[in-house]
Amino acid sequence: MRLGGPVWPDEATPAAWVQALQREGYTAAYWPTPSDAPPAEIRAYRDTAAEHGLVIAEVGAWSNPLSPEPAEARQASEHCKRQLELAERAGARCCVNIAGSCSSQWDGPHPDNLTEATFARIVEVVQEIIDAVGPEQTTYTLETMPWAYPDSPESYLALIEAIDRPRFAVHLDPVNLVNSPQRYYSNGALIDRCFDLLGRRVRSCHAKDIRLAQRLTVHLDEAPPGEGELDYATYLRRLDACDPATPLMLEHLARPEQYRAAAAYIRSVARDTGIAFR
Repeated sequence: MRLGGPVWPDEATPAAWVQALQREGYTAAYWPTPSDAPPAEIRAYRDTAAEHGLVIAEVGAWSNPLSPEPAEARQASEHCKRQLELAERAGARCCVNIAGSCSSQWDGPHPDNLTEATFARIVEVVQEIIDAVGPEQTTYTLETMPWAYPDSPESYLALIEAIDRPRFAVHLDPVNLVNSPQRYYSNGALIDRCFDLLGRRVRSCHAKDIRLAQRLTVHLDEAPPGEGELDYATYLRRLDACDPATPLMLEHLARPEQYRAAAAYIRSVARDTGIAFR
């Protein structure tokens, strides 16, 4: 298991990027260049990461292939293909996007998101992206979401079976699956279910936390690791039993000191659980 997060290098070079990761004690990284970076630059970052034993966790493809606007949906699909190609060239474990949304907000709730028709559309979109690129090393993944597929380990497994592509895999963010008080108070069991059904296909994971507010009706808010109720002991224990290169990536914090506090918390839970990061 690896820990990683965003870094702010002193300059835009592979050497400075690696030094920034090492300063934070990270052994996994987000890919730092755009898809249109010169091929020599992409190779330099890839090779420098490999020389220092760093895992490239993921290349983001954040966009909405399910947009109700056809032009936006096409642009998003093409963006996903470019990012999947980049992930292949970079040696990343995965390219990750959300499935998308039928809303005008790219990641927003919509009454059609969790329907059979949208499920079928996701299958077609993902198949088309993977088939167009034909990756041999990396994978295409969908981040779990609270109001769009995959919204549970069961719906993720159903997508895997329906998409039926070896290069489709799992990106796990358990916080995004906590969308009710029931899941909030039993999130350890939810995490276990995710790994029971999906563990062998997990390529990258996100690290954050969640908090249930003490006001009506129901308010679930994202929080930094250690400031919510996610069962990190279970999360780390199950991650540790996966592929040793599996990354846990910090996200959504504003400042370097917040990332350091979050990393310190996760490392403390790992120590208390008898787990060591690589």
